[in-house]
Amino acid sequence: MQFDHVTTWVFDLDETLYPPSVPLFPQIEARMVDWIVATMNVSRSDADGLRARWWHDHGTTLAGLMREHGQDPEPFLEDVHRIDFSVLSPDPELRDLITMLPGRKIIYTNGTAPYARDVLAARGLDGIWDAVHGIEHAGYAPKPDAIAFERVFAADGLDPTRAAMFEDSPRNLQVPHEMGMVTVHVAPERAQGSHVHHHAPDLNAFLRGILAPVPGA
Repeated sequence: MQFDHVTTWVFDLDETLYPPSVPLFPQIEARMVDWIVATMNVSRSDADGLRARWWHDHGTTLAGLMREHGQDPEPFLEDVHRIDFSVLSPDPELRDLITMLPGRKIIYTNGTAPYARDVLAARGLDGIWDAVHGIEHAGYAPKPDAIAFERVFAADGLDPTRAAMFEDSPRNLQVPHEMGMVTVHVAPERAQGSHVHHHAPDLNAFLRGILAPVPGA
């Protein structure tokens, strides 16, 4: 499956390491809308429209707030990540599969590292990672910006040509593809484009395929 050369496995967090049906990120989006309403004195409808536009135009809602309104990122991130993690359930099989991958395993999310650790703990996936990188490690530049990947990967010391990236957002796979990474789109439906090398509608099943012995080897 073209993974023999991979020595670093990079996983996104939200809706990659848990199913998109889990109502976790909608909680964050609702808190983002609350923040925009409170700080910009607009209606909820307008606030939700701004949230969606900033995500589309800038990569994240936070990036739009920072670039268009000079928002301090830390209070915003702390507030929107105060959510109910009990909607997540542990996945022992996924933990075992990730643990068995040969090489380093890291998280890279547009959320914060503390938030990522809360999600990982709720999923029973804590304690198996060599590094957890949040948006703060990219200087608050978001995926899909090239500078965000460059900052995080340089700080981590990984070689992109010997790494694989697992992501639910296809636009976040474009730069990894250009950097020489193997790209895996984790989502129910495969995205189009040559920058998507593999599709994993079921992450556990996909990882089982990577780890399966090669017949005759």
